[in-house]
Amino acid sequence: MPFLPVLHAEWLKIRTLRSLCGTLFALCAVSTVFSALAGTSSTPDPEFDPLSHALSGILLGQIAAIAFGAMAVSAEYHGDALRLSLAAAPRRGRWFTAKLTAIALPTLLVGLFTTAASLAAGRSAMGDAAAGLTAGQQVRGVVGGGLYLMLMALFAAGLTALLRSGTAALGILVPFILIVSFVIGDAAGGAVDFMPDRAGRIVMHATWDGTPGPWTGLAVTAVWTGVALAAGAWSVRRRDA
Repeated sequence: MPFLPVLHAEWLKIRTLRSLCGTLFALCAVSTVFSALAGTSSTPDPEFDPLSHALSGILLGQIAAIAFGAMAVSAEYHGDALRLSLAAAPRRGRWFTAKLTAIALPTLLVGLFTTAASLAAGRSAMGDAAAGLTAGQQVRGVVGGGLYLMLMALFAAGLTALLRSGTAALGILVPFILIVSFVIGDAAGGAVDFMPDRAGRIVMHATWDGTPGPWTGLAVTAVWTGVALAAGAWSVRRRDA
């Protein structure tokens, strides 16, 4: 079967699952609301970063993006769904590529809208504290934030395909982001800056310390995602449906 019909079939699966559509809605709603709430909080100097502060809701919203990627793949491992998918599209590499494309495109579109809405809500709540943000910084934050959310969704999709379980993938990724980044991160030294979540979020900062810059950090996240997807592709090709 050609690629486009396979992609269309995978998109129909995602579009018709209410839980997946609800997860994308949660991504936007949670990020925007918490960015607005963070904008009303105090803005301590001298380390205050207005761009990061305005987009701080993305820290929680990304969990919905991760859940979307994991759930979209894990649905194939319920019942005989994967067997039926591969019967319709026997070339496993083509099918997995179509699945990832059907995950990446809506996540990117919703991610771009989410970061734009979060930035607008955060800036509005911050008032004069956000006056120093340049147009270039804001564009970088929105575009980079959308790409970051897409990469994290794909990272979760690849890990789910490897583990063949969305629960297992979420059980690893969510505690990793919440514990390593927020609890262990500052005490572990510069190596944590090269973790997939910490590195990618640099693009949503106006200023930064450490080796990775905004786009370099996003590239680090892309490398982590590529490794997870390669492992997931290996699992899809080599293991029984």
